[in-house]
Amino acid sequence: MRNVERRMQNVACVSRFCATVALCLYFVNSLRADDQEGNRFFESKIRPILVKHCYECHGPDLQENKLRVDSLEGINRGGKAGALIIAGKPEKSLLIAAVGYQVPDLQMPPDKKLGEREIADLTAWVKMGAPHPDRQAGGPAVVEKFDLAEGKKFWSFQPIVDHPTPAVKDVAWAKNGVDSFVLAQLEAKDIRPAAAVDKLTLLRRATFDLTGLPPTPAEIATFLQDESPTAFAAVVDRLLDSPHYGERWGRHWLDVARYADSNGVDENVAHGNAWRYRDYVVRSLNADKPYDQFLVEQLAGDLLPPTDDTAMRNDRLIATGFLSLGPKVLAEVDKTKMEMDILDEQLDTVGRSILGLTFGCARCHDHKFDPIRAEDYYAMVGIFKSTRTMETFTTIAKWWENPLAPAAEVQRKVALDKLVAEQKAALDALLKKSKDELAAKLKPAELPKDFETQLSPEVQTELKVRREELARLTASVPVIPTAMGVSDGKVTDVPVHIRGSHLALGEVAQRGFPVVLVSTEQPKLPADRSGRLELANWLVRRDHPLTARVMVNRIWRWHFGQGLVSTTDNFGKLGERPSHPELLDWLAARFMDSGWSLKKMHRLIMLSQTYQQSSAFDAKGFAADPENRLYWRMPLRRLEAEEIRDALLTSSGLLDRTPGTSLLHVGNREFLFDHTSKDGTKYDSKKRSLYLPVIRNNLYDVFQLFDATDATVLDGNRATTVVAPQALFMLNSDLVLAASKGLAESVIAETASPSTRVEQLYLRTFGRSPNATEVERAMAYVEKQRTAGKSEAEAWSSFGHVLFSANEFIYLK
Repeated sequence: MRNVERRMQNVACVSRFCATVALCLYFVNSLRADDQEGNRFFESKIRPILVKHCYECHGPDLQENKLRVDSLEGINRGGKAGALIIAGKPEKSLLIAAVGYQVPDLQMPPDKKLGEREIADLTAWVKMGAPHPDRQAGGPAVVEKFDLAEGKKFWSFQPIVDHPTPAVKDVAWAKNGVDSFVLAQLEAKDIRPAAAVDKLTLLRRATFDLTGLPPTPAEIATFLQDESPTAFAAVVDRLLDSPHYGERWGRHWLDVARYADSNGVDENVAHGNAWRYRDYVVRSLNADKPYDQFLVEQLAGDLLPPTDDTAMRNDRLIATGFLSLGPKVLAEVDKTKMEMDILDEQLDTVGRSILGLTFGCARCHDHKFDPIRAEDYYAMVGIFKSTRTMETFTTIAKWWENPLAPAAEVQRKVALDKLVAEQKAALDALLKKSKDELAAKLKPAELPKDFETQLSPEVQTELKVRREELARLTASVPVIPTAMGVSDGKVTDVPVHIRGSHLALGEVAQRGFPVVLVSTEQPKLPADRSGRLELANWLVRRDHPLTARVMVNRIWRWHFGQGLVSTTDNFGKLGERPSHPELLDWLAARFMDSGWSLKKMHRLIMLSQTYQQSSAFDAKGFAADPENRLYWRMPLRRLEAEEIRDALLTSSGLLDRTPGTSLLHVGNREFLFDHTSKDGTKYDSKKRSLYLPVIRNNLYDVFQLFDATDATVLDGNRATTVVAPQALFMLNSDLVLAASKGLAESVIAETASPSTRVEQLYLRTFGRSPNATEVERAMAYVEKQRTAGKSEAEAWSSFGHVLFSANEFIYLK
């Protein structure tokens, strides 16, 4: 009894300690993340309002009542009427009172009240503390004049340099170039790296990193028995060859691609064929498709040279779903605005995902911090304007889908569809004519519902023949699978939109690329094509400064929990500077030299001593580097939402490992969640979490609770929160209870020995064997449960539940 109580107390203490550590890490990281999100909210929501409605009277040229709102300094200073805002208190802020027309003598703008959405955005901005990029940049730092030469000096626009590995004192510690760069900085700060981690912790870390699943007892036994110096390298190779590798790392890329199975926004209809893109990503990563090819296919797969390989052709068309997956306001009244919003979302996604640049900030004006002009923005927009993303803009608008069939089959379907339409029109015309003739003979009230029985036998026979022919034709129309994607449309150059409005057009911007990134002269895009293929090929050029840097930084972040550049989606001036700039470039050079192979990058990073450090705390290291930006130890990491669910199912033997297609309960473009707040989507499948539907506006509870993305925007740097409902979920959810039951039934079926059962439970949940004390306490706990009247299965299930609820189950050391 006392042993069990002590065991529970120890578990509680460990849980509180781990939770405290995780909470501290979360708050450290969330401060930076909150700044970025606040700045993004200001740039996307607030600055456009100020530019459109306020700058004319309170901008750089004119400051009525001494008020200027185009800088943080001016906003803070206010005007003659006093302070403009009180951060965090919209109810006491003059700005909110003025735009809400709450004060008769102070209504702004004076000619017309702002829309409800704009007022709500301003209110939300003040409530969140009025975040502003000037504050992060250290004061008023608005770029008043575009300076290309000065802009090119910024670190991320400089060419990638293949730096030599630095000399270090402890040459024995450094296993490869990664270690040399990391150790050089640690030695400069007189910090010792952590000791090597034990084998079982390393195996669990690597298995979750590469597959998102826990190691099996058999895999644990094999690794422990292998005493060779290449034992861990063999593990890495085995995991990279696993089909589950593509599922795990595919999920990372899907976060960046803002993958979702529904549209969200106003009309939340099903992306019924989005799963084809998801599975394309998994296939590509499992095959170690070179990253440059991976990108080109997603941006311009439809424009690549023709191939007789049907699977390759279809994959290229499916890949372009990357440009189509974003949320769209499908019932927007202003169709031109709808199209421009879609183009803006596409360009913002391409910019942040591939280049780490916030192009969207240049929609209304030259970028306030990065050397990106409004002309550059609209030059890029022209490429996507010349691309067909939508089939129709008519409410409810429809996105374009590429047919996955040979051209001849598509043409046959088009011809048959036309014939069916003609036959149906002829049938309807005959029916209407016959009905009108009959109605003319009878009084309207006397026309029966089954009026066809009153028609002449000749007409009835003709109707029957026509219907049978229509049914035969309809049945003969082939069902051609389709996939969300794009194709080339009418080539168009887009004029600069003054203040971002399509109602105020400036000079036409010729399609092209941002001048700050063009190494020589602007390439001329073809007059008969959109320019997407040329854009894709330009992005993966060896001399491009950003593409390789951004991706190796993502790989590093997904292994270590933080990137060498911690703002993974922003390499601009408002982003963080790299902690190890020479290492970042060295990795980018290795990445390109390896043929853009992700798997080779995994091997390079995971076989380093840096990756194989323990997560042990060191007071000296913490004092010198509290955020662990120099990697003096391996950061603790909580499993992501999908990993937690998959680990529960794997440990309990319930996981269905077969790949999935679509688990949606409705057809393509059908409604699944709208103003009725009813959603029939089911999540009871035992397949991997990757295959469960991602419903915008109504994310699966488990995903939402553990910080999965809702795909409203791309997210290359998921947050990790620690909140009470997570603990309640592990204690009370049906999923955890079912997994506990399955775990117990599985180990009971394997062995009758209580001590062996405890061994198996620990191996499946924690990836290690229990010590003697843990075995003793576990058996005492189970016996106590049985004494209390529970069956053997219930008793072991209860103990399995204890293990699932421990921090050791959901944290990686």
